[in-house]
Amino acid sequence: MRVKTSLTLSADLLKAIGRAARPGENRSQTVERLVREGLTARARRESDAQELAQINRHADTLNAEAADVLGYQTEW
Repeated sequence: MRVKTSLTLSADLLKAIGRAARPGENRSQTVERLVREGLTARARRESDAQELAQINRHADTLNAEAADVLGYQTEW
């Protein structure tokens, strides 16, 4: 469901939105697409940061396990 709203934007941002529009896409569609893309990218960055923090919390253990596994490899 779409809800009509009003935004006040700077002229330079409005021009950038116009440049970002795809053929046949009106301004509302462009703004909605760009906001969705931005929110998706933000969620991905937050998820990536959480995953990296978790990896870093366990880095010493993971590195020790990797070194142990590499110790079982034979020389060619």
